[in-house]
Amino acid sequence: MQVVLLAGGIESRLAEETVRIPEPMVEIGGRPIILHVMDIYDRWGYRDFIVACGYKSSVIKHFFYDYHLMANDFTVSLSDGQATLKPSRDLDWNVSVVNTGNTTKTGGRLLRLKDWLKNETFMVSYSDSVGNIDMCAALEFHKSHGGLATVVGVQPPARFGSLEMDGDRVVNFTHTIQSFQTWINSGFFIFEPGVLDYISGDHEALEQSPLENLTRDGELHAFKHRNFWHPMDTARDRNHLNTLCAQGMPPWLDFGNKSAE
Repeated sequence: MQVVLLAGGIESRLAEETVRIPEPMVEIGGRPIILHVMDIYDRWGYRDFIVACGYKSSVIKHFFYDYHLMANDFTVSLSDGQATLKPSRDLDWNVSVVNTGNTTKTGGRLLRLKDWLKNETFMVSYSDSVGNIDMCAALEFHKSHGGLATVVGVQPPARFGSLEMDGDRVVNFTHTIQSFQTWINSGFFIFEPGVLDYISGDHEALEQSPLENLTRDGELHAFKHRNFWHPMDTARDRNHLNTLCAQGMPPWLDFGNKSAE
């Protein structure tokens, strides 16, 4: 199954880094975050990727074109330039990198990939958030409801302390939110080819008319992921994800305690 990674946007609150590289290339634990997203899919056996790039696409193209060389050790003969690679990690990934335009919106990027897709069910992800999502369970859920689209719904991580109130009197003050009521779009999707019929051109953001109209037609369903998920929206997010990497197995690759429906 093909996995589309949306990696072409210009807007970012990580301007100190994205002035020189696209956001998916911002490093977490010494590796671009886009590789961490791909690791999640790899865990479930999905290794056929299409990277829909735009802003600073040459950076992403050079990265994947040179990846095999840069990710492995090698011996080179200085007399004739012949090199022998000694693989340090065997990645059985197929990666297509497609320039979908600098100003194209997320929906338009998908539409531009129509000829690259195989007219079958495919997965889609933003390239700036990670979570230990059971993609096989998500696919099973997608097939069960018969609709055109599935979005993985998550409950946002706590960013502020919470107050429990009795009238205007605070009865409990905590540094973390103990319960959640809101479900949000995680940026992980499963689509049927018919979703592309809901996109009219480059100007359309996936999160606006296409998903709104799929919802109107009863075609969008949510797979609820109740475990770890975290975006990289800000420098604070980046630093937090780096800290998690430094502690050992990052939680987005820890599938031993997953809970979804």
